[in-house]
Amino acid sequence: MSDDAYQRKTAAFAATLITQAAWPGAIVIAGDSIAPLVASARGALHAPLAVLALLVAAASAVVVLGLSALLLFDALLFRLMATHGDEISGGAAVDDMLSRMRLKPAPPTPRPLDDRIAGTRRLLTRQRVAFAVFVVAFLTAGFWMPR
Repeated sequence: MSDDAYQRKTAAFAATLITQAAWPGAIVIAGDSIAPLVASARGALHAPLAVLALLVAAASAVVVLGLSALLLFDALLFRLMATHGDEISGGAAVDDMLSRMRLKPAPPTPRPLDDRIAGTRRLLTRQRVAFAVFVVAFLTAGFWMPR
């Protein structure tokens, strides 16, 4: 991959990560702020399953927000990589930063960009699963519970 293509791919992936971290977080915050109100207005707080669904929604919301924060951190690391001229120096800069922050030991050789993207996509998948759990629990607590 040429240096210019590497920088474009890395910067584009970082921009995508910012978007993918922001919208689930915004929906979760909005949903968690109105879930108790909707459930209370429908009288669903007297049903044990509705209360359980609200607790599951709250727990999955915390997971979604945590994974969104990790995705934003990864986006910043990919932006750092994009500021370097080639894949080797960009990966080395990220590895150096992570080792200085004591988050990860420095590997002997930097990982390829595609491996880093694959790892971040796994985080993105986990976020989507947690978001799906949140949506189901939110809808169950607020709208599908009998009165």
